[in-house]
Amino acid sequence: MKNTLVRWLDSDVGHSFRTSPMAIVAALIAFVCVFCSVFAGWVAPHNPFDLATLNLGDARLPPAWMPEGRGTYPLGTDDQGRDILSALIYGARISLVVGVASVVLSVVVGVSFGLLAGFKGGWIDAVLMRLCDVMLSFPAILVALLIAGVGRALFPNAHESLAFGVLILSISLTGWVQYARTVRGSTLVERNKEYVQAARVTGVAPLRIMRKHVLPNVMGPVLVLATIQVATAIITEATLSFLGVGAPPTSPSLGTLIRIGNDYLFSGEWWITVFPGAMLVLIALSVNLLGDWLRDALNPRLR
Repeated sequence: MKNTLVRWLDSDVGHSFRTSPMAIVAALIAFVCVFCSVFAGWVAPHNPFDLATLNLGDARLPPAWMPEGRGTYPLGTDDQGRDILSALIYGARISLVVGVASVVLSVVVGVSFGLLAGFKGGWIDAVLMRLCDVMLSFPAILVALLIAGVGRALFPNAHESLAFGVLILSISLTGWVQYARTVRGSTLVERNKEYVQAARVTGVAPLRIMRKHVLPNVMGPVLVLATIQVATAIITEATLSFLGVGAPPTSPSLGTLIRIGNDYLFSGEWWITVFPGAMLVLIALSVNLLGDWLRDALNPRLR
């Protein structure tokens, strides 16, 4: 593990990372957010989902530095007496899980379709690309809103895992298109190169050629796109939750917390919505900055 890290730091990408203060700061912010989300049970000062610990008498308390604030609630409380800091940590975990899972699903579907369309060509390429055109003709947020709404209508009493599955599927439904088009374009270039022709002449099966030879050489743009799309997926999830068709109310994400706080924004309890909004911006910004750095690091022309 240590030798692998040393080799990576000595590589061109590692050197680019070490010499980029923006990338280092963004990576640190993203690491802190992910670490706190994964270990929320140990990091969060309270469990906002434990009803036995909630006290409505502590509802809408301001942050600790304000006159009526308490040290036990550093960022104040919401309308149910939940600690805002703890709710942010648990809510960020839900947003990150949904965002990463939807991007992984989009990558698997999009890369598979793009690789198949670019390598096979013909009617397969035509059908898949027309499907991409159809998907691109609809706004992504409206498609996600439609799928999430239909899923909630069909399964009104569904378990939380099924609700999250519908949410991930709704975000992934349009996300795979960009990967498919990107991989198809790269595959059209790679399939005519000498190493692919040599593999064909030696009798290597087409599926093995795509998996072993073409796929590793088209993953560079996919990694960059996936990094940036994680932030987009998190914002999409927050938007759906803000509209009331995202994460279940019993497991609120950052979007749900913003929606709850929006009802109290003009009554003076600004911290209920401002801090979840700031957390969402911080996560999305750090991931986007990492994506911009990765794009430059993997492009030899920009080094």
